[in-house]
Amino acid sequence: MLARNIQALNERRRQEEVRATLQEKIAEAITRFTGSMPFVYIHLAIFGFWIVANLGWIPGVPKWDETFVVLAMWASVEAIFLSTFVLISQNRMQAAADKRADLDLQISLLAEHEVTKLTALVSAMADRMGVRTEVDAELDEITQDVAPEAVLDEIEATQPEPN
Repeated sequence: MLARNIQALNERRRQEEVRATLQEKIAEAITRFTGSMPFVYIHLAIFGFWIVANLGWIPGVPKWDETFVVLAMWASVEAIFLSTFVLISQNRMQAAADKRADLDLQISLLAEHEVTKLTALVSAMADRMGVRTEVDAELDEITQDVAPEAVLDEIEATQPEPN
């Protein structure tokens, strides 16, 4: 059972990767690379060289950005694009997380329904056999299916109003 579930999850992830658009794949690849140590090392080397060269510390290399305005502009433009790629990847990950949350909710509702039915069955068996327990007073509530809409309505009713 466990192996089947893992296989099904892996297959679903593979299908989602196949269905990803070219733009999503590019954004994901860029985000994956920019979140890595090689990216940090490359930037350390480029920015380090840029700074050291423009401070005049490398003989024979002329200064081309003494005020570092070009470096700052380059870093700002890069930051704009990188943040956009990160947001694209986060949106895709959030959509996948929403699907998993919907699946979790559906499984929880099915399990709750099954437990409710089992409780009703065991309660009927106990009644027929004349068995009494300390939870008999709670059985009416336990054997009722939970309406998800009612739970959501109650949650929303108890939350404070946004300002």
